[in-house]
Amino acid sequence: MTASNLKQTAKPVKPKTNWARLDEAENFAKTVKLFRQGKYNEDSFRRFRLQHGAYGTRMTSDYAMVRIKLPAGEIYPNQFEKISQLSEQYSIGNAHFTTRESIQLHWVILEDVSEILSSLAEVGLTSREACGNTVRNVMCSPLSGVCSEEKFDATPYALATAKFFLRNPMTQALPRKFKFTFTCCEKHGMARIVDVGLIPQTREIDGEIQRGFKIFLGGGLGNKSFVGHQLEEFTPEDDILYTSIAVVRLFDRMGDRTNLARNRMRYLVNEMGWEKFQNLVLKERAVVRATQSVITRLKVDKTPSEVRRPIRISDESGESAPDGFARWVKSNTVQQKQSDYYSVFITLEAGDITSNQLTTLAEIIRDFSAEGKARTGFNQNVAIRFVHGDDLSKIYTRLLRMGLAKSGALTMTAPIGCSGTSSCNLALTNSHRLAKEVQRKFLELKLDEDDDLRDSSIKISGCPNSCGQHGIATIGFFGGGARVGKDMYPNYQMSLGGRSDGDAMLGEICLRVPAKRVIPVILKIVELFKEHKKSDDSLQSWIHRVVTGNENSQIKSLNDIKKILEPLTIPPTKEEDPDFYLDYGSDTSYHTKTGKGECAA
Repeated sequence: MTASNLKQTAKPVKPKTNWARLDEAENFAKTVKLFRQGKYNEDSFRRFRLQHGAYGTRMTSDYAMVRIKLPAGEIYPNQFEKISQLSEQYSIGNAHFTTRESIQLHWVILEDVSEILSSLAEVGLTSREACGNTVRNVMCSPLSGVCSEEKFDATPYALATAKFFLRNPMTQALPRKFKFTFTCCEKHGMARIVDVGLIPQTREIDGEIQRGFKIFLGGGLGNKSFVGHQLEEFTPEDDILYTSIAVVRLFDRMGDRTNLARNRMRYLVNEMGWEKFQNLVLKERAVVRATQSVITRLKVDKTPSEVRRPIRISDESGESAPDGFARWVKSNTVQQKQSDYYSVFITLEAGDITSNQLTTLAEIIRDFSAEGKARTGFNQNVAIRFVHGDDLSKIYTRLLRMGLAKSGALTMTAPIGCSGTSSCNLALTNSHRLAKEVQRKFLELKLDEDDDLRDSSIKISGCPNSCGQHGIATIGFFGGGARVGKDMYPNYQMSLGGRSDGDAMLGEICLRVPAKRVIPVILKIVELFKEHKKSDDSLQSWIHRVVTGNENSQIKSLNDIKKILEPLTIPPTKEEDPDFYLDYGSDTSYHTKTGKGECAA
């Protein structure tokens, strides 16, 4: 089947919001010239560059990574096509999906960043405040609006919040970055692991249903991670903006601007104590409510998006499903609350996608999504929603042709991996490549078909700073170095038992695992689980019992697991196994050289 066999019933869906400003591209170009001429000092230029979404690239000042914001994760076909074009023209022919619903273009020549900003503006996209000490991309669960467990769709609230804070004077020089995450329900999001997390709630008053949110404050991942605290039982929707402003203002006034390693809001909450911080937020909110102008409102567009299924010129429903289809449906699709519709998740390798595949996704969205757009998610993937059940086989066939039909998107076989030493100044290991190696091996072993492993996760960071979210993984890793004599090798600290749902908790450190032993160690953990599990256990639930001391099998604690795994982590000599001393994707001696990080620039 080709694209010509399909047509839409209406004109292509266009973005409702233009997030861009063309003059910012022109200003960026002028500022780069001044910097090159020595008329703009390096620290000031770094702050300016980050404010416009251009992040530093490992060990060089001549290239940048451009991070494109997708508020609430929404992206349209013409935007996919534009990013594909820019990837070919200015980057390395592929793009990278992050865990925060953004898309990154790597290894862009600094002078070309303004060209990218200008081109993004043509399709309503921006990279403004995708980096730097400001309110970052406002996230929303890709299942918001289609989740059967949600009280209502949080997407319009996420978009309105993003619109309010973008370029807002109150957020241009915060102590550090600041993050909002909206989600649909307790299961499909990370509301407790972020500065401000919001879960839709309803309550009945005098026979009327009132909308509101359950709000969590002070969570976040990093060298020191924390789970957020619930502000109050129920926050009415009219108080969402007042609450958000109050929290941002408190952080702006009280955040630690001298100690860059400890100036995220989670440190402020932890050092002050939750009850004191909670009281300050409620008092500040009362002040905001009383003093803000009447025109300061969260402009929530609750107009429902039009959903119209594409009409087919030819019907190929009689064709048999391609090989692998049943496996893919099981691990890559979610049945929506809307009858007959599914959300299809595209499996990527550690978030990477080629420019040709981006163009193909644009075509597939037009041909199969009844809402005419896609959503990015928390797991470095893409969700195409409102795909009719009758079309699942057809969309799989199209994805298969472009190498986008890998199974396992919603399972443990699609691990998260940050960019690592492939581009990051702070990285100590190539976490990006390791995630790909894990995925390839586990798909080969067909672990995506194992229901016991479905709700578990593997997340890998190249350093302790948690860009790979290792702290909330069932099995998490963060990179470092180790040595035998004078010879260094890549190493990971492994944690177990992390999770981000309603029972959110941070993983417990277990032991250090050499990079080339990560896959055998994970497989051994799965083997132990299979040997000692109860009939209704998943890997996640079993590890949770072990970590919390509630398991009554021979494996009663993390120490029991550690003792069994330790023999797998003993390093050979370099003469016995030279490959052990190389990082994935490298043929040179391992070292831990790092550059200057820009998370706090």
